[in-house]
Amino acid sequence: MYDSSKVPALIQALRQRNKEVQAELRRAYESDGDAEACLEGRAFLVDGIIREVVVACGIPTDVALAAVGGYGRGELYPCSDVDVLILLPGDLGPEAKASVERFVGALWDVGLELGHSVRTLPECLEEAARDVTVETNLLEARFLWGQLDLYRRFETGMREVMDAQAFYKAKRLEQEQRYARFNDTPYSLEPNCKESPGGLRDLQVIGWIGRAGGLGSTWSILAHRHSLMLPHEQAQVTKAENFLQHLRIRLHHLTGRREDRLLFDHQEAVARAFGLEAHEHHRASERLMQAYYRNAKTVTQLNTILLQGMGAIIFNQGEHAPIVIDEYFQSDREMLDVRSEDVFEKHPDAVLRCFLVMERQSELRGMTARTLRALWRARLLIDSDFRHAPENRRIFLQLFQQRRGLVHALRRMNQYGILGKYLPNFGKIVGQMQHDLFHVYTVDQHILQVVRNLRRFTLAEHAHEYPFCSRLITGFEKPWVLYVAALFHDIAKGRGGDHSKLGMKDTREFCKDHGISEEDTALIVFLVEHHLSMSAVAQKQDLGDPEVIRAFADMVQNQRRLTALYLLTVADIRGTSPKVWNAWKGKLLEDLFRTTSRRLRGDSPEVALGIPQRQEDVRRKLRFHGLMPGVEEALWQELDTVYFMRHDMEEITWHTRMLYHRPAGEEPVVKARLSTAGEGLQVMIYTRDQRDLFVRLCGFFARLGYSIVDAKIHTTRHGYALDSFVLLDPADTLNTRDMIGLIEHDLVQRLTKQAPPDKPTAGRLSRLVKHFPITPEVVIRPDEKGSLWILSITAADRPGLLFAVAQVLARHGINLHTAKIATLGERVEDTFLLSGADLAQEQTLLQVETELLEQLQT
Repeated sequence: MYDSSKVPALIQALRQRNKEVQAELRRAYESDGDAEACLEGRAFLVDGIIREVVVACGIPTDVALAAVGGYGRGELYPCSDVDVLILLPGDLGPEAKASVERFVGALWDVGLELGHSVRTLPECLEEAARDVTVETNLLEARFLWGQLDLYRRFETGMREVMDAQAFYKAKRLEQEQRYARFNDTPYSLEPNCKESPGGLRDLQVIGWIGRAGGLGSTWSILAHRHSLMLPHEQAQVTKAENFLQHLRIRLHHLTGRREDRLLFDHQEAVARAFGLEAHEHHRASERLMQAYYRNAKTVTQLNTILLQGMGAIIFNQGEHAPIVIDEYFQSDREMLDVRSEDVFEKHPDAVLRCFLVMERQSELRGMTARTLRALWRARLLIDSDFRHAPENRRIFLQLFQQRRGLVHALRRMNQYGILGKYLPNFGKIVGQMQHDLFHVYTVDQHILQVVRNLRRFTLAEHAHEYPFCSRLITGFEKPWVLYVAALFHDIAKGRGGDHSKLGMKDTREFCKDHGISEEDTALIVFLVEHHLSMSAVAQKQDLGDPEVIRAFADMVQNQRRLTALYLLTVADIRGTSPKVWNAWKGKLLEDLFRTTSRRLRGDSPEVALGIPQRQEDVRRKLRFHGLMPGVEEALWQELDTVYFMRHDMEEITWHTRMLYHRPAGEEPVVKARLSTAGEGLQVMIYTRDQRDLFVRLCGFFARLGYSIVDAKIHTTRHGYALDSFVLLDPADTLNTRDMIGLIEHDLVQRLTKQAPPDKPTAGRLSRLVKHFPITPEVVIRPDEKGSLWILSITAADRPGLLFAVAQVLARHGINLHTAKIATLGERVEDTFLLSGADLAQEQTLLQVETELLEQLQT
């Protein structure tokens, strides 16, 4: 019987008990390290709380309560949700509904984060049949309280509606989709220990399918009753699961919340909890992550093997005659199978050959469990003699020259330790972390992502992503040289020194050993040496300067090298992190490619930069918009060659359309539009030049929440400022179309009044920068002609950074001509082209550099 007067005191007592027992479980865990006791202990605690609360709240006894999900398994992590099914015998009356509401509210008051569902038996079965997520959650149900007969009917109904084959297919598809969310790699620098490939979810999927197929859900049953695992594999999976349990428990204890991501913020503390200490060359966090990656590799390997074996049983795949492929391999239900388990021991060249067969036989969907096991053992056969064998070298190079399957082959070779054994220097960077604030993968996984990106350029189904790259690679002879260059471009990271230079030696040796021609070797070595050069020029230098284009053209020497470097650069930037690439960077690289192509054809500097053609194209475009011939002359006579060098045809057309009728107007003109590059906004400002204009503009844009990624500052012959900006919204929270009107209206008002500069709103420093601080650098040097000065800044990104730089320059009367803002994750590498009489004085230079450093360090 429900007595409202007793419930508050009970809630208070249970809340206190929950805190005390949780604290005791934590103390016990930290003392004895028993993960199982910690998880089961919390489940037992919650069982008792729920049974007391349900009685106190007066829920009818014909209702049944069941623990579901992880709670149903008897595994409750310190901060995990408590999933409960409230199983109804039918429709509830008003009083019964009120009791359920009281029950749910009381559990929240006790301090449990409840995930509950209220359903009748038919509703449970209907939802389970419709949604595999619901079916999975109910699959692990455990009776807690109430009408046992109702619960038994629920169990019987679930067994009757379970279609093991459909469930297996759904969970495999769900896993593929989950893997895709994490870019098909466990080797993120901040993995999710539950959801990432190689995490706890990979092991839970095995248990779910085992339950659904009636195979059992413990490692012992799967190993002994169904022979799905070898004895050492059972030991491996038990150890791997235990490691992940400890990791997740410690993350929850450390953060005090349901945090499953192994963020940089937590890695050092978690490492200490594991008893790991820093060594001479590795932080404690790096040692933790190496252990995590090894564990993830084990989990993904066993997940593949076990799911394959379980599928064979569930789909009742009996004996059948495999199709012979060659003397070593056969096709067993579209899976590559070794014809004998000792084939690799007897014929070591078959180790690499099996990957070649996979590439050539498009009908093969994977490898059988026994083939994968044999491959894992065969990695130990790869020694110096194996690497020097001409046949093995021939086969390895052929892997890169096939039309399909290279990425899968390299990933599988890396997963089973083959790639690192065949290329020992690659083995040294497997699992190596990168503390540079913009890579999100280990070095080996970044390399494989770059190879994948290059391969995607060749595939018709991905041609819509980067059509220009797809067109270029279609006409590129021997695209396999690009894949070899990608494999080696970062192979020397972590050795100290310039990894591009160090990697050249490895590349030359590989090409020589594998019989690659001198011409192709020269190209591959060039790409490894200069894989960062095109990005640096495009993002940091003035692409309207003929000398910049000449120097870059001299470096690449010919069109084939230029095309290869462009393709590798795009693939490389895209392979660092999904957040680093943007359409503006793509436009800069494409502009540099096209301009350099014209220079390599022998065009004059003006023609190479496209100025005559650009002006004619603009005139045609103006006619298209209905403007009379010659309307542009009044404006254009005030613009010098530098303006036409630095702006493309679309920009010049836009400026001319907006300004041709008011080249000497008194009112400021501000126009904004969606960027033609595909992201962000382009803003044009035309006004009589005024003091601190660039500072005022930086403050205005920063206050709105925009980041400036490009600025072109031009002063006309008659003293007007014609400034162009490209703005991005880093938080992706602004309505771009609405902001256009606001910018055009508000900025005109501020420029008319010449109001003091807006100060940017304060923002928090990125959490990544806190863990991997960047030492600011400021360099000011004259250009080759000595007429202008180049300011280069490297620092951690933060709100208002460009505003602070602009203030320093304005204080010293320094004029800004261009600003190139290169943001790499949390790191900015900005380049400014400056002029000012005082810059020639050493004392002024020193003062400016000192003030800039002070601003960057605050």
